Amino acid sequence: MLAALVAVLLASPARAQVAPDVLARNTTNEVLRIVKQDKDIKNGNNAKILSLVEQKVLPNFDFEHMTQLAVGKNWPRATAEQKQALVNEFRTMLVRTYSSAISSVADYRIDFKPFKAAPGADEVTVNTEVSKPGAPPIPIDYRMEKRTGDWKVFDVLVDNVSLVTVYRNSFNSEVRKNGIDGLVAALQRRNRATAN
Repeated sequence: MLAALVAVLLASPARAQVAPDVLARNTTNEVLRIVKQDKDIKNGNNAKILSLVEQKVLPNFDFEHMTQLAVGKNWPRATAEQKQALVNEFRTMLVRTYSSAISSVADYRIDFKPFKAAPGADEVTVNTEVSKPGAPPIPIDYRMEKRTGDWKVFDVLVDNVSLVTVYRNSFNSEVRKNGIDGLVAALQRRNRATAN
């Protein structure tokens, strides 16, 4: 459910010189419109959902930076090949998570909180509150940074809990037990299991 909301918020390619809160608001509305109007997506058509995620969501995430933060202190120990494998597997895992939940976003309301950023800031947080009838609202905050003119998400906080921190704890545990290659293998196994 929450993964779908993350996907919706950042649903179209980043545009240079567009403020991060404007980008978030505009793209959220775009994806909500697509999900509400497309019966195949609402009914869980995996091919259409995956296409929507690939085209509209992924360009707004910095998967390399997210993976680096999630792997944490072990990142510098990884070889270039291991780093690329980690990025690829982490990206695949997040894509599958978002894709499996996106058809449910039409039921949610997303309110954007007033945006504050220092002039010229290269790192900001866009705050939202997500609600569904009969359930308490949940704060979802998007940590974004500006790289080469485009704003990209590098972390998501759901009810003040960081996505990359949650993964960092499990990733560090796996590396302690089985090394970097063990973490890559664990992510590959997880991705194969969710693909079926």
